[in-house]
Amino acid sequence: MKIAPTFPNTVKNVEELREITGQPSELVNNKVISYLDEHCRDFIAKSPFLTISTADAFGRCDVSPRGDDPGFVYVLNEKQLIIPERPGNKRMDSMRNILANPNIGLLFLIPGLGETLRVNGKASIIQDEELLEKMAAHGKRPLLGIGVDVEECFIHCAKAFRRSGLWEPESWGDKEELPKGAKILAAHAKLPKIDEEAVGKILEKSYRETLY
Repeated sequence: MKIAPTFPNTVKNVEELREITGQPSELVNNKVISYLDEHCRDFIAKSPFLTISTADAFGRCDVSPRGDDPGFVYVLNEKQLIIPERPGNKRMDSMRNILANPNIGLLFLIPGLGETLRVNGKASIIQDEELLEKMAAHGKRPLLGIGVDVEECFIHCAKAFRRSGLWEPESWGDKEELPKGAKILAAHAKLPKIDEEAVGKILEKSYRETLY
């Protein structure tokens, strides 16, 4: 179901979009491959962090982070990879979406590197014990994994990182002035007797005891 935009002066079609932005270069048009070559594998092996984009059966989208030691994502072959599912908050947004809609997009990051690796494909939930054992960490095997059948791979340029200064510590704000996760969570949850201090203790206990 297509929902009418709520903003004024929106772009209505691809032709209008291209009139404004122009066309991509030959290099950009030819950069997409359909498998994990040695360069993609090397990038994934050095990446400690990625984001996962999924959508439910109605197209409602979600983006979720995943992180661990570099190389935590297991490359099975040139067309398949598996992301171990470490303990989280048990909402299982990504996995519930995958069960309804297998389309998935991944963005791999390497600290200090502006370019990112994008991988798109079809996802499934893996419970094969032999495969999951290969991704054990700190003596614990993940209960599940997200398997991805790769359809597209390509490098994304560093402009966003250069504009944002994300990897430049001198551009970072004062730590004391940053948003406080415990304060936000307490305000949103609105649970009786669960204030910022209580949420902070819950989070710290979780971080300390259930990372794996």
